[in-house]
Amino acid sequence: MLPGLETTKTRKQKHPQPYDTGRNLDENTQKFKALGDETRLRILGLLSQGELCVCDIIEVLSLPQSTASRHLSYLKNSKWVTGNRRGKWMYYRIDNAISKDSTFGQILEHLGKLYQMQKDSKILAKYLKNKSKDTCS
Repeated sequence: MLPGLETTKTRKQKHPQPYDTGRNLDENTQKFKALGDETRLRILGLLSQGELCVCDIIEVLSLPQSTASRHLSYLKNSKWVTGNRRGKWMYYRIDNAISKDSTFGQILEHLGKLYQMQKDSKILAKYLKNKSKDTCS
């Protein structure tokens, strides 16, 4: 054997490990695709303030019920939000895993700084202040 050749073959090559937090690429792709629509971004901006009934989202964003439901379904399927039924209404909130994820958490934090999100936030606050207790029942 040639001098030095055995060390080349036997020496373990150190390659940096790729960034991996246990999530698969397809799941993250779906999460990023969900951000490609202004309405979904606005919905996420509202939900980053806490759980809301779909009727609240419809009212604040002036959306038809079918449009809001379609976007919320997309966000739910891409694991941005979770929902639960109370009576005839669905209530949505940001998924806990999203809140704990540093990358997606930063995205939500950044959304809150955008002008449209701040405007939506003010409309939501005013709406919730004047909302009847039995609106979503």
